[in-house]
Amino acid sequence: MRNRHVNAVVIGSGAGGGPAAKELANNGMTVVLFERGDWQAFDEHNDDELCSQRTTVLGNAYGPDQDKHWRVVVDSRGNERIVYPHEGGYNNNAACVGSGTLSYGAMAWRFMPEDFRMKSEYGHVEGSTLEDWPISYDDLEPFYTQAEWEIGVAGADPQNPFVPDRKKPLPMPPFEYNLEGRILFEAAKRKGWHPFPIPMLRNSIPYAGRPACYRMRTCVGFACPVNAKCGTQNTVIPVAMATGNCEVRTRCQVAEIMLDDKGRATGVKYFDRFNKPQIQTADVVVVAGSATETARLLLNSKSKLFPAGAGNNYDWVGRNLQGHAYTAAFGLFDDEVYDDVGPGACIAICDFNHHVDGIVGGGLLANEFIPMPYLYTGTRPPGAAGWGKEHKDFQRNQFKKTIAVMGPFQEIPNFESRVSVDPAVKDFWGIPVARLSGSRHPYDRKGCEMMSARAEEWLLEAGAHFTWQRIGGGPGLSGGQHQAGTCRMGNDKKTSVTNRFGQLHEIDNVFVADGSLVVTNGGFNPALTIMALGFYVGHHIADMWKGTRLKS
Repeated sequence: MRNRHVNAVVIGSGAGGGPAAKELANNGMTVVLFERGDWQAFDEHNDDELCSQRTTVLGNAYGPDQDKHWRVVVDSRGNERIVYPHEGGYNNNAACVGSGTLSYGAMAWRFMPEDFRMKSEYGHVEGSTLEDWPISYDDLEPFYTQAEWEIGVAGADPQNPFVPDRKKPLPMPPFEYNLEGRILFEAAKRKGWHPFPIPMLRNSIPYAGRPACYRMRTCVGFACPVNAKCGTQNTVIPVAMATGNCEVRTRCQVAEIMLDDKGRATGVKYFDRFNKPQIQTADVVVVAGSATETARLLLNSKSKLFPAGAGNNYDWVGRNLQGHAYTAAFGLFDDEVYDDVGPGACIAICDFNHHVDGIVGGGLLANEFIPMPYLYTGTRPPGAAGWGKEHKDFQRNQFKKTIAVMGPFQEIPNFESRVSVDPAVKDFWGIPVARLSGSRHPYDRKGCEMMSARAEEWLLEAGAHFTWQRIGGGPGLSGGQHQAGTCRMGNDKKTSVTNRFGQLHEIDNVFVADGSLVVTNGGFNPALTIMALGFYVGHHIADMWKGTRLKS
C-alpha cells in the first residue's frame, strides 16, 4: 500500500528530531518521524555493563545493529579501516527512539554567550574555520527555556556566577551532592573557585507524571529503570503522538532525500523494518540524524542540480566535524570517597570556560560518572600494570578511593575534519557508508593541558595523596563524543550549509535540526543546546508553514 502524503518527515528521534517533530505536530502539520532503531526499555538490557553505551564490548544495547551498520575511518597516516558500532572508532550514535537521550549522562548545559561569537571574542586562529554563529545566545534563550521545562531539568543556577542570563528559573531543584561532591565542594571553595550542582535532565522530584530519580550508579550508558531520566522518548515524542498528527515509524533506514528538477525535496526513499524499499512523500524534510548521519544522508542525496549531494554545491556538507576533546585528572585518596550514590557526576566549576589567558575557549570541569568495574580497568596511572596481580590489587583496593575530574574542551573547528561518503564501501542496504577523516586542530592540546592541570589542582586540594593527568586533544579524528558542526549555519551559502533557521541555503524545504548546525561546540555537553535548536528550527518551520511558503 502506498504511503499517505504528509506535510513533513523528520529523520531521527533524538535531541533535535524529537523537539522538531513535536513543534510541527502541535502546529497542525502531519508528520512521519523516522527512527532507524526501535522503542527500548530498561528491562530489555538492564544494567549489563558489557553492552552499555560506554563499553559496548558485546555490541550496543541501543543500537545500531552491528550486522547492518559500519563506517570507514581514515587515520592521520591515510590508513583506512572499516569499523563497527561496538568499536571506539565508530564514534557511536545510538539507534533507538530517543537516540542518545535514552542512555546519556543527561547533563543540561546552556552554551555561554561567548560560545556564539567565538571569532569576535578571540580573533582568527590559524588553520581553523573558527566563526561566529549567525544567531546569538539571546535568540536561542527562549528555546533553552522551552527545553528545560518541556523535557525537564533539575539545577540551581544562582550558585553558578558564570551562568548566562535566563528569563525563567529551572523547573526542579538540584540534586544533593554525593560524598565526592561534598569533598570537592569544600576544596573548590578553598581555591576561590565557584562550585555548583550540575544541571541535569533528570527528575529530582516527581515531574510531568514520572517519578524522581533514585540515584542508581548504573545511569550513564543505560536506560532508566524508573523512567526518571528525561529524554525525547518519554517527553516530547509522546506529546507529538498524542496530537494525532505524528506517526513514529521505527526500524526504518532513510537512504535518500528525493529532489525534483527544480531542486526541491519531494520526500524520502527508505527501507522499512522488513528491509523493503519504500517512498514517503512530504512537503518538508527535516534531517536530525546526528552530525555524522545527517551529513551522510545529504551527501547521498544527489540530483542534476546537486551532483555532490543535497545543499553541497560549495563543498561544506560534512566539513568542520567537531566533538569534544575530553581531558582529565585522577586522584587516589587514603579513605573511601565512594558512597554508591549515582549517577556520580554532581558538582562542576566553570571558572576556566572563557577568558583564560592564552586559551581560546575552555570548558567545564566536573566529577565523573560512576564507572562500572570493567570501565574502571582503564583508570590506571601511567606505567601501571594492565594485567596480573598488581592490576587486580589496584582494582580491588582503589575503586572506592578514586575521584576523577574531567571536562570537555571546546575544540577549534577545521575544514579537513570531516564526514564524507565512501566511494566503495556500502552498508547492509547498499547505501554508501560514512567516511570519517581529518584531525583535531593542533591548538586543542594546549587547552586540554590547561584544563587537566586545573583538575589536578582541585584533586590535590581535596586531599588526594597521588594524582595523574590524562590529557586530551591529541592528533587524531574528532567527533568521538558530542558530534557537531558538519552542516553549520551561517549567512553566506559559500561558507555554510544552512541559514540561521536551519534551512538549506539552496533547498528551501529541507531543514537540519541537530548538532550538525553547531558552528562551534562550546565547552559543554551539547544535549540541551541541540534540544533548543530542535525547538527553534521546528518553531520557524511552523511559522513559515502558516504563511504557506513551504507548501508544494
